Amino acid sequence: MAADGSMNLELHPLCTLFPRLSGAEFDALRDDIKANGLRQPIVLHEGMILDGGNRYRACIEAGVDAEFVAFEGGNLVSFVLSANLHRRHMTPGQQAAIVASAQDWAKAQARGGDRKSDQSATLHFDSVAKRAAESGASVRTQKMADKVVKADPELAKKVAHGEISLPAAVEQVTGKRSGAKIRDAEREQTEREAFGDFDPIEELKTTQAEIERLQAQIRALSADDVRAELARQVSIRQGIEARLAQEMNKSNALDKQLRKLGRTLETLRKLTGSETNNEVIEAVRAMTKKAA
Repeated sequence: MAADGSMNLELHPLCTLFPRLSGAEFDALRDDIKANGLRQPIVLHEGMILDGGNRYRACIEAGVDAEFVAFEGGNLVSFVLSANLHRRHMTPGQQAAIVASAQDWAKAQARGGDRKSDQSATLHFDSVAKRAAESGASVRTQKMADKVVKADPELAKKVAHGEISLPAAVEQVTGKRSGAKIRDAEREQTEREAFGDFDPIEELKTTQAEIERLQAQIRALSADDVRAELARQVSIRQGIEARLAQEMNKSNALDKQLRKLGRTLETLRKLTGSETNNEVIEAVRAMTKKAA
């Protein structure tokens, strides 16, 4: 690290394809590194920064010693794309331009006869469809990016950095707007920026299905509740009827006992010549004393 805080390590050409962090986003990275240190080391290849250019600059500004690791080998392009392509928010046009530029760089290494770079940079997405799958853009958008890279690699890098839109770059290299294809690409790019992977129609269908499922549950729950309440009321009524029956049985038994007692008293009144129940009781007591 230079004493004046300037960068003294170059960025690898593949690393330069990605836009640099700036503004609040870079400030947040710098402040985090200053507070917590560098969480992920910077990857070097042949003395250049292959991955971690933003982290390296943030370390310099934060006054933190950067940590480095050497590229472990393998496919350079695949490594860089895997580490950076979907890590941050970029439009489909930017992503398509990065993949197309990476493919162009790999071809240049092969044409230049640098066997060392050739072996580590060989790509496995040498068709538009494969490049589109790698970038996440549509085949139409990828074709547009490929066209810009072929005509003007530096302009393609501006697209990758977000300095110019892909449709505008296509217009610039062709000298004219390509009608419906450009409009479709612009619409697709706008929709992707606004919704990402969100599909409004599919989401509406899913939401409607969920509403119907919940309504069915509510209907079933209501029916169950009605049945449960009805069963509860029937149980209460049956309980009341059972208690009434018990009380009626008790009342009938008591009535029988009272009638039997009445007949017994009537008999005793006749036998003792008594006119009232109290006289019957006194006569019975007298008879009991005599018997004793």
